[in-house]
Amino acid sequence: MTSPLSIRFDAALLARLRRRVHATPGSTTSALAQRLIDEGLRMSDHPGVIFKDGPSGRRAALAYGPDIWEIVKFLREIDGCGPAALDAAAEVLAVDASRIATAVSYYTSYPDEIDAEITDADEVSARAEEAWRIQRRLIA
Repeated sequence: MTSPLSIRFDAALLARLRRRVHATPGSTTSALAQRLIDEGLRMSDHPGVIFKDGPSGRRAALAYGPDIWEIVKFLREIDGCGPAALDAAAEVLAVDASRIATAVSYYTSYPDEIDAEITDADEVSARAEEAWRIQRRLIA
């Protein structure tokens, strides 16, 4: 449920916000402001986490690194646990172990969101694999 809040913006900031709304199909000033505030608070709570757009939509990622869901999926699939798991992920994903810990911290705050992204990615992967199998049978 949303609650109304009146905020006074600096004129230049409001102009930038409105320009961004016009450049973002389907967006509204209120929705974009809410998204940016939410993301800003999340980034403040989890330094090193950013948000980026892509084919699967807007998602959390490490700055100059993989998406949070990719790190969580990797950690679930390896045999290690504890610091050894963080070190293994850091080595394979080519990021520092402290950044892997940042991703884990973000996941503990937003598990449902990240779990949904993993589910979506798994479904896309399964569909792509099935399409490949059908193509292979057709041209075999």
